[in-house]
Amino acid sequence: MRPISFFAAVCTAALLFHACKPAMQTTSHKSEGPAAMREFRAAWVATVANINWPSKPGLPAESQQKEAIELLDFLQTHHFNAVILQVRPQCDALYPSDLEPWSYYLSGKQGQPPVPFYDPLAFWTEAAHARGLELHVWLNPYRAHHKDGKEITEQSIVKKKPELALYLKEGYWWLDPAQKGTQEHSTAVVMDIVNRYDIDGVHFDDYFYPYPSYNLGEDFPDSASWNAYRQTGGKLSRGDWRREAVNIFIAQLYKKIKAAKPWVKFGLSPFGLWRPGYPAMAEGFDQYEQLYADARLWLNKGWIDYFTPQLYWPINRPGQSFPVLLGWWAGENNYKRHLWPGISVGRDSSTRNITEILNQLQITRGMLPESMGAVHWSISSLTKNPPMAKAVLESPYRKPALVPSSPWLDNKAPAAPNLQVQTAVETELNWAHPDTKDVFRWVLYYRYGTNFSYEIIAGQHKRWTLPAQKEINKKITPLSEVRLTAVDRTGNESAAAVWLAAE
Repeated sequence: MRPISFFAAVCTAALLFHACKPAMQTTSHKSEGPAAMREFRAAWVATVANINWPSKPGLPAESQQKEAIELLDFLQTHHFNAVILQVRPQCDALYPSDLEPWSYYLSGKQGQPPVPFYDPLAFWTEAAHARGLELHVWLNPYRAHHKDGKEITEQSIVKKKPELALYLKEGYWWLDPAQKGTQEHSTAVVMDIVNRYDIDGVHFDDYFYPYPSYNLGEDFPDSASWNAYRQTGGKLSRGDWRREAVNIFIAQLYKKIKAAKPWVKFGLSPFGLWRPGYPAMAEGFDQYEQLYADARLWLNKGWIDYFTPQLYWPINRPGQSFPVLLGWWAGENNYKRHLWPGISVGRDSSTRNITEILNQLQITRGMLPESMGAVHWSISSLTKNPPMAKAVLESPYRKPALVPSSPWLDNKAPAAPNLQVQTAVETELNWAHPDTKDVFRWVLYYRYGTNFSYEIIAGQHKRWTLPAQKEINKKITPLSEVRLTAVDRTGNESAAAVWLAAE
């Protein structure tokens, strides 16, 4: 294997080649303008066991909100554009729900709302959008109760629907994926969120059938539903029957999300290795045979909008090489969906670890230039690792980025905005749009001399101020051009409204 520096050099070159290609814009005057960088930059915010937020159960609502704002401000200032918030860690809810109880991790008692009352998901969604960030809800579809989840109350699904919940010997409770009631309940939970909240994505991670250790190495205790299946003439093997249950759930849920809100992306983040031997050098855990997750099928069939395999291994790891596994998944992406790998930076602030993560980000860009992106596990590995956060901001995330577009969801760009410019000591920009519901972000491009820069602005804003002149290379240079575009929920960018300074 070649040294890491070779990977970084090759991938950086590939990135620059694609990033510098001019964007094709349809404008009233035929000149081509600059293009903002496009890259999905997200971080997971885990609520289970209070890993990331809130810092402990039972905090007052004001403290919870303060911690949330600090995390969102961090993402904004470090040029991220999405957050993936865990809202259902164990068949519970971090939002008011008629289907499941309030989460213990939020209030300190399952079923008890925050005090004073507020809706955490509505708060997170509004605050994320105000900062130009997408908000994706992350749910665990089958985990009924975590071993660290404290009391199982009468409101828990374990008590309310005991026919669906199975006990695992490490202390977990798990919904039986093969039961129709499980599929109907988890689907109802997802669609309740989709229909009630202005979210941008729905996200599942790697927990389908549980890891074997959860039942102390013994098989998943679903003999009752398995025997019922066999008695009705079922012919599948037990493994295929389990996988089929998960496949049906994933495929049907994707269709339901799209029928309700086509712009809401559905993302899956499975274990990073499909099966040992795929590709040939791959070694390790077999999610196909042990989690009964046929993640390759979901990608092959296009049942997702973005795919985030958890590639938590270094570049030079024999058997689990980050670029080798990423390349294999890319080869399985028949429908050209977004492939945004999950990466784990850890808390290690050594130069070696920082270099590893920077190289992984560059490799991702070089291998997948048409839709760049990565998801960071987890946000605390950045907020509590200042050297890493600083390095990521100063190098790969130096410029803000738009989320890559999803043309299979919507390929119609919004109308161009109407821009008014008033020049004085400062240049005042004001704008409007004929359909504000079709705008999620604005991109403001501006030029001093020959130097174009840009700002990505949350859709709620309608005004901005720029200096009338800047000092560039020790020379006072006036603002000479402004371009403003509108970007919709699926990443389509409008033609530009253009202002040129009088010569």
